Amino acid sequence: MQVTSTSPVELLKQLIAIPSVNPMGQSVSGDIYYETALTSWLVNLFEEQIIPYRVQEVSPGRANVIALCRAPGATKTILLDAHQDTVPVEGMTIPPFEPTEKEGRIYGRGACDVKGGMAAMLSAFLRLCKADNPPANHVLLSLSCDEEATLGGIQSLADDWLKTATHPVDVDPLLYQRPDIAIIAEPTELDVINAHKGVVRWKIVTSGRACHSSVPDQGTNAIYRMGQVLRVLEDYAQLLPTIAEAHPRLGPATISVGVIKGGASVNIVADHCEIEIDRRLIPGEEGDAARQNLFEYLNSQLDFEIEFTEPWVNVPPLADADNGQLCSNLLKTIEPIAGSHNEIAVPFGTHASPIAAAGVPSVVFGPGSIAQAHTKDEWIEIEQLEQATEIYYQFCLQSHA
Repeated sequence: MQVTSTSPVELLKQLIAIPSVNPMGQSVSGDIYYETALTSWLVNLFEEQIIPYRVQEVSPGRANVIALCRAPGATKTILLDAHQDTVPVEGMTIPPFEPTEKEGRIYGRGACDVKGGMAAMLSAFLRLCKADNPPANHVLLSLSCDEEATLGGIQSLADDWLKTATHPVDVDPLLYQRPDIAIIAEPTELDVINAHKGVVRWKIVTSGRACHSSVPDQGTNAIYRMGQVLRVLEDYAQLLPTIAEAHPRLGPATISVGVIKGGASVNIVADHCEIEIDRRLIPGEEGDAARQNLFEYLNSQLDFEIEFTEPWVNVPPLADADNGQLCSNLLKTIEPIAGSHNEIAVPFGTHASPIAAAGVPSVVFGPGSIAQAHTKDEWIEIEQLEQATEIYYQFCLQSHA
């Protein structure tokens, strides 16, 4: 592989052409799934450019790639983070892995979420590594895995920072040295997200006793029991704004049931049913406490036992208490390049919250609109892609001690 250009447009086209579809917990196989091919491409890029990097395996076949641009004499480190994976491609109306440039846009899966942001960060990072005028701070580039399903990649990196913080020793700065501030790439239309909701996801399970459907009274129907759970959950959703006071910028906490599964056959009374819960957290809430509150409420309303599984996602909200200066500095960098932009709060989650929970002030910023993320004809505007690249570059050149 040879990279002949640090242009974000050309980098984005290469990234789109490398499938990195997150299976989203489904049992699937094929070359388009997981980040393996993209991870290899990134490793080859950093080796070709003689840039120090590390590969951190998170689970079999899935890894973070971390690269470092060292700045002589610098004492602070800026983290730039983008995730490698994309959502699935079913239902797309354009070729997902054939990048197309048309009318000032680039089309393809991940163009907006978030290979556009990754291309901008990569372009800026490569320029910084080769610049005659080095950045004022070290720049750590994290290209992480499994954001779309569990956020497991960035959580693994943040966990290592926390372990090192409690056992201070000389450590590998690429993996274990906690950065000082962080910018996370997501489609924000060049606004700066400094607050967002968190999320905890788990299953609620009801059990019954199976029997032949011709004599249903001889069994206990787990689906009927789940019907009662759902009625109580609907009441709880209405009560939730009174249980957790709404955040002034993010609004109330919410709860949603997204998946239901139960039964083995239509002629068997179901002995098992499960639903998947999505509980959005606002600053001041914590995932385990939110689960416990719901568990106690359900048990007070039901006359049978239910099971809560362990969560597969438990991501805290991002509060705006500790990132004000970072947000202000980034907005000042944006203005001469792309005009006046705003600090905003959003209901969805990002890598910023686990990074912030590890003690690193974090904000979210990148090209593209969330309205184009995950869509059937996903695209990004080239103008924003190029503006974001220059903003990342200029921000890293400046001192943020």
